Amino acid sequence: MSLLLRNRGAMLLLMLNIFLAFTGIGLVVPIMPTYMNELHIGGSVVGLLVAAFSLTQLLVSPFAGRVSDRLGRKNIIVGGLIVFAVSELMFGLANVPWLLFISRMLGGIGAAMIMPAVMAYVADTTSLEERAKGMGLITAAISTGFIIGPGLGGYLADFGIRVPFFFAAGAAAVVSVVTFLILPESLSAAQRAEAKVSQEQKESLWSQLLRSYREPYFFGLVIVFVLAFGLANYETVFGLFVDHKFGFTPKDIAFIITFGSIAGAVVQVSVFGWILNRFGENKVISICLLVAALFILLTLFVQGFVVIVAVTCIVFFAMDILRPAVGTQLSKMAGESQQGFVAGMNSAYTSLGNIAGPIVAGYLFDLNINFPYAAAALVLGLCFWLSLSSGKRGMGQRG
Repeated sequence: MSLLLRNRGAMLLLMLNIFLAFTGIGLVVPIMPTYMNELHIGGSVVGLLVAAFSLTQLLVSPFAGRVSDRLGRKNIIVGGLIVFAVSELMFGLANVPWLLFISRMLGGIGAAMIMPAVMAYVADTTSLEERAKGMGLITAAISTGFIIGPGLGGYLADFGIRVPFFFAAGAAAVVSVVTFLILPESLSAAQRAEAKVSQEQKESLWSQLLRSYREPYFFGLVIVFVLAFGLANYETVFGLFVDHKFGFTPKDIAFIITFGSIAGAVVQVSVFGWILNRFGENKVISICLLVAALFILLTLFVQGFVVIVAVTCIVFFAMDILRPAVGTQLSKMAGESQQGFVAGMNSAYTSLGNIAGPIVAGYLFDLNINFPYAAAALVLGLCFWLSLSSGKRGMGQRG
């Protein structure tokens, strides 16, 4: 019997954990415009809230991953779920902006504890042959959480604007208890002791960031940052934009995001591999960047619910093809010995873009609701030019 089948119950529980965490992250998207009105906060505060989550996740993730090596995966996963439950409860109870910030930062800490520990647990309990399948199941749970979160938040908001967060807090609390009682630890005491010794020689995240600029694929990492910055700029203010400009309700916003996310996920599962094999990473990235830039700009000029849905879906299509295409491109640039380093830098540069993008988007939104989309289109257009330049430099892409 394969390890994956033998650990099927544990895998299902891990998928539930990661699904719950990423569902909670997306709950806030359709509800944020109403929270803005209730608490009298501007777009710049919303941008800082999004950035606060990404910042704490970036800072805590490397530390949480190392702690899970020393204390065990199960303890960190359960701890992350408890922190996540507290953050959701606090967001639901908040009546002043500073409580929202504490909540989002706690949410980032919870996500930083859960995700690396879950990924490491899968690596502990699968063979090399089954590793890809196990990671694929976890990725599917993450994607499903991102898809379900905004939709669930929008529809639960019909019962009260704070109900979605109380629901998420209660679900996380229940799952943390179930995980504590049922999930077996994947690391033995001897393995945890060995990890404590080996970690004393590991390079810090900041040292890795400083070293990355000397690598031949640094230009690719710059594209990752610019891409994340532009997309975060777009996504942060989407709910605020359609609320202020078109008067969309939380349910309308939830429908658009959920429909667009599902459509993008279908493209990823069905034709993404064929597209990449047929046209090559550089062409796919360049075309998707151009399409995303043009349709984000087009959002400023269209009217009507159906047209907004169509334009948004095309932007989501481009985004959902872009992200894995850039990851594939970077992986091919790196040698076999640097796959882990490149994956870590891809995540770090994405996080940096996810921090800077929302801050700029929120500030621009307060100046003029059209400015963030104009800026996102401009940045993605710049990224399109960078991708063309990277192709001319012959960075290992197929034509």
